[in-house]
Amino acid sequence: MPTAKQKSPPKKPAVRLGRQTPTASVVLPYKKTRGQEAVRLYESTGRAAQEWQQLLLFDILAENGEGLWVHTKFGWSVPRRNGKNEIAAMREMWGLEHGERILHTAHRTTTSHAAWERLCALLDKAKIEYDSIRATGRECIRLKEGEGRIEFRTRSSKGGLGEGFDLLVIDEAQEYTDDQESALKYVVSDSANPQTLFCGTPPTPVSSGTVFLHLRENALSGAAANTGWAEWSVDKQTDPRDVEAWYAANPSLGTILTERKIADEIGTDPVDFNIQRLGLWLRYNLKSAISPAEWDALRLQALPPLKGRLFAGVKYGHDGESVALSVAVRTGDGNVFVEAVDCRPVRAGSGWLVDFLSRADLGGVAVDGASGQQLLADAMKEARLKAPVLPTVKQIIAANAAFEQALFAKTVCHMGQPALAFTVGNCEKRAIGSGGGFGYRAIREDVKIELMDSMILAHWQCAQQKPARRQKISY
Repeated sequence: MPTAKQKSPPKKPAVRLGRQTPTASVVLPYKKTRGQEAVRLYESTGRAAQEWQQLLLFDILAENGEGLWVHTKFGWSVPRRNGKNEIAAMREMWGLEHGERILHTAHRTTTSHAAWERLCALLDKAKIEYDSIRATGRECIRLKEGEGRIEFRTRSSKGGLGEGFDLLVIDEAQEYTDDQESALKYVVSDSANPQTLFCGTPPTPVSSGTVFLHLRENALSGAAANTGWAEWSVDKQTDPRDVEAWYAANPSLGTILTERKIADEIGTDPVDFNIQRLGLWLRYNLKSAISPAEWDALRLQALPPLKGRLFAGVKYGHDGESVALSVAVRTGDGNVFVEAVDCRPVRAGSGWLVDFLSRADLGGVAVDGASGQQLLADAMKEARLKAPVLPTVKQIIAANAAFEQALFAKTVCHMGQPALAFTVGNCEKRAIGSGGGFGYRAIREDVKIELMDSMILAHWQCAQQKPARRQKISY
């Protein structure tokens, strides 16, 4: 026993762990899960599943009263180096032991090969006998007992056609494209109890996939059936040195990761750190021809003094489904102020357009879009309004070039309308004609590019109208 002078050894401070539950998730109700079985099988390898991994596996392997998976689709997004791929390996081990046919796909050959190596290592440690085929890009594992087998493939738009599986694993899901999904989503249709898993991180500036993004949006909005989702993330761009954000977004901080490792990752690009380490899902697309920062730099805090008449732009969408109206006017300092008025379905008619154009003191109107420009021109004529400009291809090219020049020169301004900012921040250039002309198109399905096009038409009408000079008379 220690004497009065002896001191008890100091207690080691408890290791702080990252958040073990998702920052955002959608889990359908269930009463039964095979998750504990999967955890026990995994831990027979000598490894220990972390709490967050166990909880996630319980949700993935949840069953309903008929013994079917509660979640036929389940996606998870975790920042890099937290062990998110270990979840897929745990699920695959359980599936092999229960005779499932599994297809594991990845964007890169090196990633699918690494997944094959990871699973082989786990099976070796669990002393589960198997046969393996090592063929780069087409690795395969078959258990010696039972029907369980898994194939590892690099994704393509044709991969998996004509084959049937029970479990489809989409690794590097941020790179999963629509055409790849069209080829792969049917490979589990013949299974009596199919499941598709999506494992990845938020898209980066070079990511080409959109399926993972849409899965997340639909799951969190409640628009997806039989779908589960879990993510560890910050909800807005955060200071890279915010340690509390590190712990909120990285469940393996304190085990696999350390504060020192994360501090060493901080570089000169805070956006990249937010995406890769803090799991930030951007509300705009980094591939946009116009960045949100560029557009926001032109935002005014208060409506400026305006002079002169309004100019309007009307654009009918290429799909013929909607039409947008915007206006532009000169400011006191000679810049052009732009604002979107509305974007409505074409089936709503042109009455609202004619009503606005009749009441506004307009200096000119430009209307573009083969699906409706002549109908609107006729309606304006019937309302005894001045005939609109129906721009030629050459004029459309000039309008887009003038708008881009105004962006660079900062002679265009706005009040930060969310709909317009969202559209501008999700566009890319498209070629028009053969002389180097360009226009804009949406890079997201939920973007109405006609809203931006109508604003550009209004800007063009306003910018080309030179202010009237005062006449001087000398005696």
